[in-house]
Order: sequence, then structure tokens, then C-alpha cells
Amino acid sequence: MKTLFISTLILIASITGIQAQDAAAYQSPISTGYAPGFSGKSTMGDINFPDDFYGKWKIIFSHPADFTPVCTSEIIALAKLQDDFKKLNTALLVISTDGLNSHMEWVRSIESISIKGEAPVKVNFPLISDVDMSISKKYGILQTDGGKTYDRRTVFIINEENKIMAMFYYPDNIGRNVEEIKRTLIALQTSEKHDVLTPADWKPGDDVMIPSPATVNDAQKLGEKKNPDLYQAAWYMWFRKLN
Repeated sequence: MKTLFISTLILIASITGIQAQDAAAYQSPISTGYAPGFSGKSTMGDINFPDDFYGKWKIIFSHPADFTPVCTSEIIALAKLQDDFKKLNTALLVISTDGLNSHMEWVRSIESISIKGEAPVKVNFPLISDVDMSISKKYGILQTDGGKTYDRRTVFIINEENKIMAMFYYPDNIGRNVEEIKRTLIALQTSEKHDVLTPADWKPGDDVMIPSPATVNDAQKLGEKKNPDLYQAAWYMWFRKLN
């Protein structure tokens, strides 16, 4: 009886340990702090992140699987705007748990696809292979369905100092809006450069906002400065024109 009791305790401890490891491996996507560093093989050679992208903003774009319709549409959409991201000093990186050969064949296929008569795109950003899932575990983007483990449809926007500034998480069946990702990037860069806020539905060129005054008196003092670039909608809600 004593032996059986000890064996049971060992079994429970083992199961608990496995469950703890699984919980650590399949945690929710990280959304703040510094982006974890990693090395990997890609369609454009070896990648050392973030060292290879010093002084740049970065966007990490994870996807469930190569040769799938939604993911393919997303890579095409990303490629259509890749020059815009380059002008915004931003590097694009795509990652999944597929092998490097799969990535390379998929890129060849993507570069031959014409949708509604549009010219095929050229993919000028790396697709990183994470077969051992080591990178995906660091970012908490793994999910398991039907016994298969693969990456969530996730986006990380990372600044020059390698801090995660924004994170998007989409379900498997919904494609991402790349224009919205670009808009968010521009909003983040604008906020960082000018120390401002951006209101709902903000677009590049729109007026921005400034942090709220602490009190009504502070708001009155702000109004007394007669700054033509500032105007208010409420004492706590101030807009600013950007030249």
C-alpha cells in the first residue's frame, strides 16, 4: 500500500510537471516589453534578430501554414505595401513552423499568382522557418488544434529600441488588414516623434491629441497661451495641428 501511494504521488508530480511545461510553451502572445531575440533560417538567408535590423522598426507577421488561401492573400497584400514599409524605416519578417523548403516553394507560387488581372508580386522580405518552434514559444504564438501545433495569426510592431509597441491577434479564418497595420505603425511613429496621442479613426495628416491637463485650471492656463495649433473639445480633450 505504501509503495502504491508513493507511485501515485510520483505520477501526479509528473503529470503536473508536463502540464506546467505545456502552459509555459503555449502561453498567450507577449504584448509588452522587449521583443525576444532569435536566430533562424529564412528564404533570404540566416536571420539574427534584432541585430540584423539595428536602427529600424520591425514587424513580425506569424501565420498558421504555407500554401493556405488566407495566408497567401496576406503575403500578397504585405508584398504590395512592402515599399511603403521600407520608406517608414520598417523591416518585415514572416514566420511559421513550416520548413525552409516549403517557404521557398510557397514564395515561388505566390510570385506567380495574379488576382483580378493584377500583376504578380515580388516578395522582398524573409519568411523564417521555425520547425523546432523555439521562436514561436518565445513569442507565445503557438496553438494546438486536432493534435497539430502551429502559429497563431499574430502581428508584432517593434520600435528601433526593440520594444513591442503593438500586437494584433486574429483567428485562423480572418485575414489581416495590412493597411490598418501600416496606419498603426505610422500612428506609433508619429506619437513617438512628437509626443502626442492619436484619436479614434486617425489617419496620417489628421490632427492629433495631447495628454489631458490634470485639472480644469490647467486647461484654462493652456488656453491662455493662445497657441493657434491647439484647440479643445472639452477641458480634458485637446487637439493639436501638426505642421
